[in-house]
Amino acid sequence: MTLKEFFETALSEEAVATRKMLASVPDDDYDFKPHSKSMTIARLVSHLADIGGWPHLVLTTDALDFAKGEGTEQAITDTATALRIFDNNITNSLTVLGNATEADLDANWIMRAGEMVYVNDTKAAVIRMSLGQMIHHRAQLGVFLRLLDVAIPGPYGPSADEMAAMGY
Repeated sequence: MTLKEFFETALSEEAVATRKMLASVPDDDYDFKPHSKSMTIARLVSHLADIGGWPHLVLTTDALDFAKGEGTEQAITDTATALRIFDNNITNSLTVLGNATEADLDANWIMRAGEMVYVNDTKAAVIRMSLGQMIHHRAQLGVFLRLLDVAIPGPYGPSADEMAAMGY
């Protein structure tokens, strides 16, 4: 398996789990914020929907500079919009990954805010990081939903909610 095939498979699998979690968010809870240092669910959902497009962004650019207004996420306030944006971003990312070469993955990519450099690594390393970010923020959303007593789906097998529904 090539590195790009690995990324295609991993992104496809993580997208299924992330989409299930996004679909679980009730529209009425988008203002929920469990702690003053936490994001709102709306902000977290917007971020998760955007992360699905990171591989596309990384493979079609050489850098992202927040100081130039690049990389702004669309504010999302309902689940239907979140799923539409997420699905579109995943489709775009899988398409560009499918067309990528191993040399494309070895090229450098930079994330910065003017002079402050956050990431300066290969595109492959940044795509790997984006998968980690998707998993991390999906788990964070799961905690938010649990605090709201919303049943959550399991990412790699049944969740406690799904097990209970099956009588276990």
